[in-house]
Amino acid sequence: MTENSPAGIRTRDVVIVGGGPAAHRLADSLHMRDAERTLRVTVIGDEPHLPYDRVALSTRLADGSADLTLQPTAMWDPSQVRLITGERVDAIDPSRRTATTSAGTVLHWDDLVLATGSSAPVPGIPGAGNARVYRTIEDVDNLVAEAAQLAERHGRPARVVVAGGGLLGLEAAGGLAKLGAHVAVVHSGGWLMSAQLDEGAGRALGRIISGQGIGLHLGARPSAVRVDDGAVTAVELTNERVIEADLVVFAIGISPRDELARDLGLELGPRGGVAIDGACATSAPGIWAIGEVASFEGRCTGLVAPANAMAEVVADRLLGGAAEFTTIDDATKLKLSGVDVASFGDALARTEQALEIVYADPARGLYQKLVMTDDAKTLLGGIFVGDASPYASLRPMLGMQLSSEPAAYLSASGMEAPAGDELPASALVCACNNVAAGTIRDAVNGTEHAEGCTDLGELKACTRAGTQCGSCVPLVKKLLEAELTKSGITPSRALCEHFELSRQELFESIRVLELTSFDEIIARLGTGRGCDVCKPVVGSILATQHGSYILDGGRGGLQDTNDRAMANMQKDGTYSVVPRIPAGEITPEKLLVIAQVASDYGLYTKITGGQRIDLFGARLDQLPDIWKRLVDAGFESGQAYGKALRNVKSCVGSTWCRYGVQDSVAMAVQLELRYRGLRSPHKLKFGVSGCARECAEARGKDVGVIATDQGWNMYVGGNGGFQPAHAQLLASDLDDETLLKYIDRYIMYYVRTADRLQRTARWIEDIEGGLDHVRDVVVNDSLGLAEELERAVDRHVDSYEDEWAATLADPERLRRFRSFVNAPHVPDPSVAQVPDGRGQMRPATAGERERGEAVLVAGTTIPVRGVDA
Repeated sequence: MTENSPAGIRTRDVVIVGGGPAAHRLADSLHMRDAERTLRVTVIGDEPHLPYDRVALSTRLADGSADLTLQPTAMWDPSQVRLITGERVDAIDPSRRTATTSAGTVLHWDDLVLATGSSAPVPGIPGAGNARVYRTIEDVDNLVAEAAQLAERHGRPARVVVAGGGLLGLEAAGGLAKLGAHVAVVHSGGWLMSAQLDEGAGRALGRIISGQGIGLHLGARPSAVRVDDGAVTAVELTNERVIEADLVVFAIGISPRDELARDLGLELGPRGGVAIDGACATSAPGIWAIGEVASFEGRCTGLVAPANAMAEVVADRLLGGAAEFTTIDDATKLKLSGVDVASFGDALARTEQALEIVYADPARGLYQKLVMTDDAKTLLGGIFVGDASPYASLRPMLGMQLSSEPAAYLSASGMEAPAGDELPASALVCACNNVAAGTIRDAVNGTEHAEGCTDLGELKACTRAGTQCGSCVPLVKKLLEAELTKSGITPSRALCEHFELSRQELFESIRVLELTSFDEIIARLGTGRGCDVCKPVVGSILATQHGSYILDGGRGGLQDTNDRAMANMQKDGTYSVVPRIPAGEITPEKLLVIAQVASDYGLYTKITGGQRIDLFGARLDQLPDIWKRLVDAGFESGQAYGKALRNVKSCVGSTWCRYGVQDSVAMAVQLELRYRGLRSPHKLKFGVSGCARECAEARGKDVGVIATDQGWNMYVGGNGGFQPAHAQLLASDLDDETLLKYIDRYIMYYVRTADRLQRTARWIEDIEGGLDHVRDVVVNDSLGLAEELERAVDRHVDSYEDEWAATLADPERLRRFRSFVNAPHVPDPSVAQVPDGRGQMRPATAGERERGEAVLVAGTTIPVRGVDA
């Protein structure tokens, strides 16, 4: 029942039936817009998972542990948005306004939103009951498991026939082929993706796909699935051909799940689905429909952008707005079996007297086409296969006049694209989140009440542009830089006011000039005395290039608080101590030492997310004594402070686990010992999993290593933090030696080229060419830097010294860890004791200023710092 909120506002119950991407978007939008919580929202999904990204199912096919959960997830809280998973809505009573689930749960609704999505159809042919579909996480996981079982049973790769040469079919075929199956695609059209691509593009794509060893059978459909003793043996086609098969997968489109709508007597579309108007309202009051089940102007669609747009319209309407859904944007850009494919607008040139400007190079696997009005001025659509780089800039210009001849916009033609086309404010830049060029410009320029977003990360966060599929990020960045330039702000990559160089340029300059101190560096390359931005960066660069003790030679004053104390400061001013435990592997004897230290010093203990033991509550002056005991027991430091490698997390691997196929612990130990102490633009975390079950969560790490039967798969760019990101596959089935070489190159290339405090995920996103460029550098040595990058890591390994062990061996270094210069329990005759009854104290020495030590004056702590502190 509805009730009044604490503020006296009547709340209304909104029930969203379906737990897919459209439901997620609507729930998120309502959560953000309804600040006064006038709506009580419940989402019901029949799958056991949180809403996930169906577009990324191919990622799950390549990596069975991939987490496809849609972000954000913060609203899934009974006090915010209630989420019910694993239950199906079986009945809806419009008179009582209730929905009853398969578990008997009865929910009241004032507004009901049908977001039931679609199902994967299977034709009614003989033997079809033995076929599989490609639609859900369970479908994908079962396909992977079944293909592996068939290969083991027959002693050869599984023979798989995929029916459907559209987006889903090619995703399934490419993923299964990468897993080692022998795959053939059957497609009713004369060329692949015949609904989205013209013949030239489809045949170009087919040439590339067949070149990957995937068989193509075009212009035919399956007519029967042969089965012998319950096992699939072959597929019969309508052209009378027979293809031997162990597994058949149907990916022939989608069927809207409109059963509930039919039971309610709602108006349906001509091809099924729930008919909606511009408000996304159905024929019954209080009932809405969004996503794949919604039929707008007689058409259902399985694309993300229209589903998101419908969700935003319903969110606006439920909160009293008047938003309208006006059209289905069927532009799409994706990578199929490693091939870039994109289409938008009138890609098939159906407009009367349309002109088609085509560049085709079958030998290179390239096909690019623009569709123009008959005067060759106004852009109507386009298709790209093999190289889709023009897509991001051209799609928002749909319906606009181009400022130059169309061929100049085709990257494959070799002509230089013009730079003068100005997008109108209404031009759609991010189709996934319906963000127009004007919205992005307004966000950059700010308003009377808010400052503008002047960097890419801020801009993405405040507009949501580029936060879903990411294909529009280059254009978003271009708009950002253009607006800054218009405002008289030259887009600058300067590190700070003291260095006009970017971090990358500063790194290379210090390396080439062989500079070794901050004074040298700022004299040669900068101005002034430095600041809290540039000093830690320079300190990190010097530590990376020279590997010397970070607090010697005037470098102590460059470090931030944690590096200066070689421990993490907590909110109460005490410090935490985290001994390095490579891969989480530890002996009982070492556990006893940690327990005794924690007990003796009264420290709070906690197991960290990285499989380490954290000891909280140590005073600065206690750190040397604590670390003396830990170092004597064989522990090292460096685990929890500094922008460097924090840890390498691992499962128990093949040593203990019955699923393990490689020794993940040994590999994790090797990686942690190799890269420990390596300073970088931001902290780094690794993970090593001994099998595809992925218990070490390697795909959430900057470097993730996952075992296969053939070796190791290497993933890069996974991060937590404010913008979580899943790691992406860089290379597969690597032996130990190759894996280490690739990690060496990847990490050092990141260290050299990333911006200040830039995580690896954002670095890959921002670097020109993205992951493909990084792969070329790391795997193909496209820049000729491989040996140099590997040598840099070798030098680091050779020069590594545990910082706390080095500190304990040097009395002068230990002076930093006295709580006060003149502490009575650590007398120092070179320092006058204060107070002396007259309130006098002598000047601090240069060394004391550099160390940032403190003096006790009548019970008050006074930091004594010079410009280098």
